[in-house]
Amino acid sequence: MTDWSPPRSPKGQISRVPHLPGLDGLRALAVVAVMIYHANSSWLHGGFLGVEVFFVISGYLITLLLIGEHERSGRIDLRQFWLRRFRRLLPALYVMLAFLMVYLAIFMREARGRTRGDIVAGVTYVTNWYQIWVGAGYTAAEAFAPLRHLWSLAVEEQFYLVWPLVMMAILSRGRTHLPRVAMWLFGFAVLMTIVSAVLFVPGDIDSACTADSSRGYWQIAGRCISINDTLYLNTFTRAGGVMLGAAFAMVWRPVAIMRGPLRDKGRQLDLLALGGLVVLAFVIWKIHLADPALTMLTGSRFDPWLFRGGLFVTGIATLMVVAAVTHSRAMAGRLLGNPVLSWVGTRSYGLYLYHWPIYQIIRREAGIEMSLTQFIVAMVLTVPITEASYRLVEMPIRRGAIGNWLRGERRRPTQATLLRRRRLTVAGVGVGVVFGWASVSIAMAPNQCVGAVECSLADADALLDELPVPDSTEAVPTVTTVDGAVTPTTTGATLVAPTTLPPTTVAPTTTLPVEQRPPIAVGESVMKGATAQLQAGGFTVYAQESKQGNWVAQVIGQLHASAQLGTTVVIQTGTNGPVSAEQYAEIMTFLPAEQVPTVVFLTVRAPGKGWIDPNNDNIYALRQYPNVTVLEWKAFVDNGQIPGMSSDGVHLATKEAQQTYANYIFDVIGRRDLLQPVS
Repeated sequence: MTDWSPPRSPKGQISRVPHLPGLDGLRALAVVAVMIYHANSSWLHGGFLGVEVFFVISGYLITLLLIGEHERSGRIDLRQFWLRRFRRLLPALYVMLAFLMVYLAIFMREARGRTRGDIVAGVTYVTNWYQIWVGAGYTAAEAFAPLRHLWSLAVEEQFYLVWPLVMMAILSRGRTHLPRVAMWLFGFAVLMTIVSAVLFVPGDIDSACTADSSRGYWQIAGRCISINDTLYLNTFTRAGGVMLGAAFAMVWRPVAIMRGPLRDKGRQLDLLALGGLVVLAFVIWKIHLADPALTMLTGSRFDPWLFRGGLFVTGIATLMVVAAVTHSRAMAGRLLGNPVLSWVGTRSYGLYLYHWPIYQIIRREAGIEMSLTQFIVAMVLTVPITEASYRLVEMPIRRGAIGNWLRGERRRPTQATLLRRRRLTVAGVGVGVVFGWASVSIAMAPNQCVGAVECSLADADALLDELPVPDSTEAVPTVTTVDGAVTPTTTGATLVAPTTLPPTTVAPTTTLPVEQRPPIAVGESVMKGATAQLQAGGFTVYAQESKQGNWVAQVIGQLHASAQLGTTVVIQTGTNGPVSAEQYAEIMTFLPAEQVPTVVFLTVRAPGKGWIDPNNDNIYALRQYPNVTVLEWKAFVDNGQIPGMSSDGVHLATKEAQQTYANYIFDVIGRRDLLQPVS
């Protein structure tokens, strides 16, 4: 029968957790890598892997602490364990959230509703699952996302809630079984790596999930769930690193190691640590999370090496370093535990917690790469805020300052105590009123668009929704595709407004003569941003985000088949991905010069996208048609003639840009009477 009685002295506890400054140094390297990556991913492509280093260290230390507690007392005090974790994590998080809420309520009121769900998820430590559900992972383009980094803290907190219960069950069978359990945990990490590799979707994944573009998504309860984002964010696949650390803690306990044959292997372990650091440096330099898609404007291309062993290799390399820094005779612990790295490592939680919201406040938009000057400013703000949080919030609460204060307040009060109480009461009421007002403001805020581009597209959607929908079930000409050819057919369908155009149905609006029909504009999100201005000029607009040449060809074909085309058609397609010369030629088959004498194609622009120049060459080639005019949109933007472009260099961010876009079109079609002042 196993003897679970506590050792007679602390020296007899082989599972004690001594102070390990080398782990603080490793934490420091990890958090610095993450902060550099978050500032500008081009500076350090794989800096995000610092989070995996954190997971491994957390799994190792927490498991080591639980084993040590069980050896010392014969049990695990769940209440005290969770209380220590809450004291360590919650106060700083809630302070950060409180100040962010006040900032939103005062300075970014338009973002209150959009951030509300992130705040609730952050408070309850389910941010990773919330981001999966709403599609707000690391690759999502959002105008303001100040809490995106909390997903990793959610993974760790969920581990802290469950793992003590698992360890109680494991330790109830005796510590002699720990090496075997370690093998099972290692096997779990391998299994999660295999699962990620199998489920991973390579290649370009569109950020917009639609019925005709759902590759890389699961359909769950009517929602599109990104497969690769789920693999990166969910607790189970990311538990691999935590389990590696936990498994190592069961076979590598610092005090026990120094009592065995490995006590004199410090130099060999230093070489192991050097190898681990080299591997970490290599994967952090080479591995990417996701790069822009090669064949579409708004998509991403995830790095297959990350999901096919990259995270596992990062975990193993981390363990190589941990083995050395936890060995008292290895130099690695002293080198990584130097005062500078130790200072950064002991404040790594606060640095991680505060840096991302500060980044977002500075750049205002997720995904925008910071300049070196902006990064320096962010660090000048982050470091003192972190230090203040560490000294005034984190450490006092971890040391039981609140309990000590409450016990002191029970004593007979002196005049000085009463005065201090009154001051604290006034200050507390003031702070409570401010935070309460901010909370109510955010709770009651409407969920509205954030960012000029998003709002311009939302305004366009509202305009489209306001168009009248005829109430009829007459036969409607539609277009079907047979063996690649577009042919008109007739079927029964309910008429729909042109601006809510399904890809296979267009309703005839009138039987007016061709010369009296309104001009038509067909395009993508760039054109959609100027919907209001084009409609003010008499245009009927068919424009949707993330659409490519085949969609535009279908729309033009359906308009042709339903006799809606007038004498003027304006088209812009090719921004979102490659459009072949054959697709442009297909569009022109529906626009013969004798029926549509004025056809305007706008050139396209998307910085850094390889398909833009070939698409524009195909557009220039359309000048062979006698009714085609090419409007040099790309050249206008390149020459700085379009004020108010968005930060992506593609979309129309301001009313000024939208009106300029419309005016160019009005001018080229010879309708100078439609030109409006740009303001």
